Amino acid sequence: MKIYYAPNTRAVRIVWLFEELGLPYELERYKLGQPEMRAPDYLKIHPMGRVPVLEDGDVRMFESGAILQYVLATHGAGRMVPEQGSPEFPTYLQWLHYAEGMIMPSVNIIVVETILLPEDKRNRKNADRATRLLSQSLTAVEAGLAGRDYLAGDFSGADIMTGHACCISARLGADLSDKPNVAAYVDRLNERPALQKAWDA
Repeated sequence: MKIYYAPNTRAVRIVWLFEELGLPYELERYKLGQPEMRAPDYLKIHPMGRVPVLEDGDVRMFESGAILQYVLATHGAGRMVPEQGSPEFPTYLQWLHYAEGMIMPSVNIIVVETILLPEDKRNRKNADRATRLLSQSLTAVEAGLAGRDYLAGDFSGADIMTGHACCISARLGADLSDKPNVAAYVDRLNERPALQKAWDA
């Protein structure tokens, strides 16, 4: 299988997943904003010129959450997903989708307004509002981690999705001083060898 990857993007999730599962993969590396990612040939691979993309035989997918679900369903052999009859299964689904629904929209705005845009184009009000919303979304994760190391019982795909979003939030300087569970969670995840390999891919 081939993973189209760029550092510090959602593609880290997919490499992390493969490393956790011990699955072999080929890495096609890019840098964010690289002109080749806007070329017609690449736009045939990902219509928005982004990463990740997974190629698995005749299958090509370009949404990180969908890729994760697909890989766990087809190559995971039951690992990293609670059984459907388990009380953890609905919790797993909630946190599997929480990252993109609640955390990453604020992260995206912060990245655009503080990193990607030139200083004269940045909007401080947008960044401040996104920072407040990010803090609120992480407060829910703080509550979800009460009394547990991972979001849905054992380490699972939900931790790759929402855990990655928490790690990115911390890297962006999110204030975790009132969120000790999230702070410890981020440290716990960053200690996992598979995530370390994904950051360094």
